[in-house]
Amino acid sequence: RPPDMNAAPAEELITEWESEQARLRRLLVLEDTEAWQSGPGFSGLQRVGGVDLSFIKGDEQNACAALVVLSYPHMELLYEDCRMVTLTAPYVAGFLAFRETPFLLDALRRLREDRPELLPQVVFVDGNGVFHYREFGLACHLGVLSGLPCVGVAKNLLQVQGVQKSEEHQSQIAALRRGGDSFPLTAASGAVLGKALRSSDKSSKPVYVSVGHKISLDTAVRLTHSCCRYRVPEPIRQFACSPHVGFLHVSPESNGD
Repeated sequence: RPPDMNAAPAEELITEWESEQARLRRLLVLEDTEAWQSGPGFSGLQRVGGVDLSFIKGDEQNACAALVVLSYPHMELLYEDCRMVTLTAPYVAGFLAFRETPFLLDALRRLREDRPELLPQVVFVDGNGVFHYREFGLACHLGVLSGLPCVGVAKNLLQVQGVQKSEEHQSQIAALRRGGDSFPLTAASGAVLGKALRSSDKSSKPVYVSVGHKISLDTAVRLTHSCCRYRVPEPIRQFACSPHVGFLHVSPESNGD
């Protein structure tokens, strides 16, 4: 019998997840680690990946786990893997990674085994990195477990750690005049957890960029902007254009963690 995704998870499970999240967070690297990250034009960067889980409307158990790899800087499709999967873990705010990461890691494992020469040098995740309740979102979880540099890019603002969709926030968005403009997402503690980025001249609505793993925030923002033809970076936007997943919609949960 399939698990009840709406049932309240046992306290033991939450405690186990909290412990594992804290353990993995100690392995997080928030700085640039790759040679291609240092130059203004990202010289040496050839392959950028994107991952996402998309859901059929009304079905929170079955999803399409997708991985694409694009060439950089031309954004041409090099590799695509879309598989229907059945989720077994419940959705709990702040612990989205335990529900989704296993299937995304599977896609990366298949790529490593089948076409290792196409392994991405950085992965964009449709969700958050350190901009998270405990500063360890989906992009961090995937980054640490895969060992790859990761960038979290969320379409909706996660109101967390004192960051609010306030009048001040709206006025900061209005002040983003052109693609590449950004402002910091500052927690009540004073820590900068990410940046709101106007990713394209064509879109006044920002995306929310945060570090996943093995990349600095400034580099993550520059890279996101360089991969945007429209509002959403191409490695993530490609899913909406794929014939395999065109009938699916992204669960609102994917922006929460």
